[in-house]
Amino acid sequence: MTEFLRVSLVQSELAWQNPEANRAHFAALLQGLAGQTDLIILPEMFTTGFMMTPETQAETYGGATFTWLQAQAVSLQAAICGSVATAIDGQYTNRFMFATPDGTVQFYDKRHLFRMGDEVNHYSAGSERKLFKYLGWRILPQVCYDLRFPVFMRNRNDYDLAIVVANWPAVRRKPWRTLLQARAIENQSYVLGVNRIGTDALGLGYSGDSLAVDFKGELLIDQAEGLAFVATTPLDLNALKQFREQFPAWMDADEFSLS
Repeated sequence: MTEFLRVSLVQSELAWQNPEANRAHFAALLQGLAGQTDLIILPEMFTTGFMMTPETQAETYGGATFTWLQAQAVSLQAAICGSVATAIDGQYTNRFMFATPDGTVQFYDKRHLFRMGDEVNHYSAGSERKLFKYLGWRILPQVCYDLRFPVFMRNRNDYDLAIVVANWPAVRRKPWRTLLQARAIENQSYVLGVNRIGTDALGLGYSGDSLAVDFKGELLIDQAEGLAFVATTPLDLNALKQFREQFPAWMDADEFSLS
């Protein structure tokens, strides 16, 4: 178990529908993190941008980006994650991949597809709420639009950290920032949100606003709007546990089930 988990948020522009260029860009960007971090977070669809033509760009699970993530995790001796358009049995998912230094890759398929961007007509929704375990931390993976659904993200006393990867347009930057802090406060957990910057081929602009938020809603990482950055901060598991013991709001949460 690691009491202090060093997490690195990577906010960057993305080359439109160019996986090879994006992998090369991030490989160069991450070299300096070797030995300096435990967990690296990349944006949603970090190899292509948020695109609705998966039939031309989606990769297989086990394909080029899958093996790239494995290699980066081993080389940097840190977990690395982000989402990738993935082809599965003739369908496509927006798949969050989480690679660890032992070569393991866990995944979560985005549950809530962004209908306003037509994602519902090009991708299949995931059916499971998943949790990953890494260095003694319990992690909830989420992708972009999932952030708007508090029941799905509700902490059942089963996670310490939620990670939200996104391509969240600048026009809605206030909801993005507000919801990340709200989810941290209501779930008494750390929340990391990583968003892209720049403008995509559809003309949508992205402000980034990647944040690391603690269990009280305090901002641990909050860089200037619209700039590329790689920022690292430690998360304290004992501080989280002590806070939840001293202020056990989770004990009064309402029972519910997901269908």
